[in-house]
Amino acid sequence: MGRWAGRRGREEAGAHGRPRGCGAEAGAPEGRMSLAAYCGICCRKIGTLGSAQKTDQSWKDIRKIAKLTGSLILGGCIFAIYEVLALRKLFSFDTQVVQQEKLKSYIYLQTVSLDPSEYQGITYQVRKELHRAARKILETNARIFRRPFDERFSTFDADEHECALWLLVKRSQSEDKMVRLQAVQELASNCYWHDYQYRTAAQASDQRTAVGLARSKDVDLRFFLLPHLLPKQKDACYSEDELLLLLAALPQTDLDPCVQYFTSLALRESSQTIAARKGGLWCFGGNGLPYCESLSTVPSKAVELFCLQALVHHSKIPSHCDEIEASGGLQLLQKLYQIRKDSPKIQRSIIHIIGNMALNEQLHSSIFRAGWVSVLAHMMKSPRVMESSHAARALANLDRETVQEKYPEGVYLLHPQYRTNEPIKADVLFVHGLLGAAFKTWRQQDIEQPAAEKEVDTEDDYTECWPKTWLASDCPSLRIISVEYDTHLSDWRAKCPVDSYRESLSYKSTELLKKLRAAGVGDRPLVWLSHSMGGLLVKKMLLDASKDSDMDSIVNNTQGIVFYSVPHHGSRLAEYSKTVRFLLFPSVGVKELSKDSPDLKVLNNDFLSFAKDKKLPVLSFAETMPTRVSRVLSLHVVPVESADLGIGELIPVDVSHLNICKPKNKDSFLYQCTLKFIRDSLERKVGN
Repeated sequence: MGRWAGRRGREEAGAHGRPRGCGAEAGAPEGRMSLAAYCGICCRKIGTLGSAQKTDQSWKDIRKIAKLTGSLILGGCIFAIYEVLALRKLFSFDTQVVQQEKLKSYIYLQTVSLDPSEYQGITYQVRKELHRAARKILETNARIFRRPFDERFSTFDADEHECALWLLVKRSQSEDKMVRLQAVQELASNCYWHDYQYRTAAQASDQRTAVGLARSKDVDLRFFLLPHLLPKQKDACYSEDELLLLLAALPQTDLDPCVQYFTSLALRESSQTIAARKGGLWCFGGNGLPYCESLSTVPSKAVELFCLQALVHHSKIPSHCDEIEASGGLQLLQKLYQIRKDSPKIQRSIIHIIGNMALNEQLHSSIFRAGWVSVLAHMMKSPRVMESSHAARALANLDRETVQEKYPEGVYLLHPQYRTNEPIKADVLFVHGLLGAAFKTWRQQDIEQPAAEKEVDTEDDYTECWPKTWLASDCPSLRIISVEYDTHLSDWRAKCPVDSYRESLSYKSTELLKKLRAAGVGDRPLVWLSHSMGGLLVKKMLLDASKDSDMDSIVNNTQGIVFYSVPHHGSRLAEYSKTVRFLLFPSVGVKELSKDSPDLKVLNNDFLSFAKDKKLPVLSFAETMPTRVSRVLSLHVVPVESADLGIGELIPVDVSHLNICKPKNKDSFLYQCTLKFIRDSLERKVGN
């Protein structure tokens, strides 16, 4: 009882005095279970606490890595974009600069169009593949059976416009002349080529094709390669020195007196100017310093004109043309032409020389290689009749495909200047008079208007040469030619005083007949139109041609003559040769106009008999108003009685001597009467 009570007391004390499951009594089953559960719970808590702390640390590390990596990637992208933009800016260029480089190197690359409308999709690609396969089959078939492969299938898989272009270029170089002409005509008439196609076609074109395109009306100028761009000289006098060296390289002995005169004049002026520029120490052996210094103000353009004038006369001699080409003259003239774009007179002189050199067929390839066909094609588009006519003459001499005739010095083709399918049925020839020219003599009369009326645009229909515009449009089947020859009033200021015998009608007639015959005059029905002294020259040429068997065709084909104030019986101009200051030393031509000139009387009588025998239709116009020849003197240069030949119709007109051949407009009496006479004269031979 006492032991039981004591144990119970200890259990209760243990239950209330300390936790259950601890102490010596922990080994009891209940105590062991409680301890194990408690330890498990503690371990779980400890384990759970470490895992949470470890997970939080991992996410922090991941965020740090993401931030660093993102910064690197973003920075790299920004850097790459910057570099791309910088490179794009660095490699950007002006297309005009590329175009200039193309013109220099003559290398043109085919470009891909950026127009989406030009991509036809899968159908287009399939069609191209079928075309390519068909071409291979045709090539294999031609190779197996040893048949020629048709050139039409050589670009079978190309685009239509590509195929057409290259086929025309290839045909333009065919052995068949008719095929060549047709191909050039189609090339010039088509206007749907791309820019690069014009350039590549220009490179592929040969000499004949280029000349044919240049003589095609309304041709696109992109068909022609521009001459090489020459570097600008710091000193413009270099061109003078080069011209001087070229002249010095030409033959100086056994020259025509006139050629010799102009050559010595050019060399003298050039030498004096160079000496003045250098100080004049060596001019005339060092003794001409004051004189040379006085010439230091001579413009370089004036010296160049002296040299070009001499080269014009040298270019009339075929052997000298060869020397000019061998000495690099074509390239030198090209250089000067590009430098002196501000001087139409210098450019006309240069084209004059090229036109003379083009008379020699062996020089055609050299002229083409020097880039002159391109220059001539551009000049043909000039609104100035002198520039376009000089270019037309040079191109006609270069065109041996469609032009059989040659146009020598002083013979200008006014119509047709381009290739045409219109058959030429007859020729009309214009011959100017004293101090006249091939173009200015036949311009439209200047209309004097009050200042208020001049503000109104009334010059749209004005023409610098009515034969080229009015007559060509009214009679397109005519070939219209205008001739030019040197004339002057006085031997005192003659261009070539050592050669005054050239001023006689007899000499001019002989020389001009040869030139006209070379131009094919006489092969067709012919009508002559002449002004003043030009009428005397026409009469002399017809009389001389009637005595020469080689010139019979000119006489036999002459269908009519128009005389504008021609002094058949002399001119009053010669009577004032002693009183007019600039006629103190009258030229041979003026002396022949004298009323008491025996040669003039013989010429008139012989021509009257000739015209009556040939029954030539003649129309004469006579001036009725005086012409001012000086500030204080006005006179009737050709009185009405002198303009009356004695046969044909004579029509007095209320105009002066200079305006007798210059109609006011296309509806004027002068022009309409002339047009009717030409049509009536040719109707017997060529019909309507």
